[in-house]
Amino acid sequence: MSEKTLTLGVLVSGRGTNLQALIDARYERKLAATVGVVISNKPDSRAIERSRKAGIPAFVIEPQAGESREDYDKKLINCLNEHKVDLVVLAGFMRILSPSFIKAFPTKVINIHPSLLPSFPGRYAQKDALEYGVKFAGCTVHFADEGCDTGPIIMQSVVPIDAGETPESLADKILLEEHQLLPKAVDLVARGKVTVKGRQVIIS
Repeated sequence: MSEKTLTLGVLVSGRGTNLQALIDARYERKLAATVGVVISNKPDSRAIERSRKAGIPAFVIEPQAGESREDYDKKLINCLNEHKVDLVVLAGFMRILSPSFIKAFPTKVINIHPSLLPSFPGRYAQKDALEYGVKFAGCTVHFADEGCDTGPIIMQSVVPIDAGETPESLADKILLEEHQLLPKAVDLVARGKVTVKGRQVIIS
């Protein structure tokens, strides 16, 4: 593995299990990147605790009443730039980023989503998949663009949907795949193995 590593800025709202997967992958020398800063929009996010336990700078930046999406995102951009972030990872960040944020990090923002995009974008992917009656679900790591879960796809992982599956059981099943897929995708990007041509992501 190259000595030069990318610095990641991880945005997260919840438990931070995908963040932990990145931390663990780095510790196991499976990731050519380090987590330089973690930002949550939720003060009760367990991701903050995970970050501090790992010695990673962590900040809570809560949106304020009446604050525009652009003004909020400026605070995120400033914090990420202060920590010299090379790549932004959305690991369960439950906010839609403004176009100004995407433009600040062109092709440098990746997201993990619990469906096989372009099917079932948005917040209720597992519930939507079950209601539609598909036989397989999964997760997608993709570059974020100005749309909602619409950017070029880097990698995907598939899980079967069993009889009696619930949104909760499907979410748990997919999450296990996310923990494997996200570090792999980030490592490929960090090692310069990923090229984007239009909607196509080429992995060398």
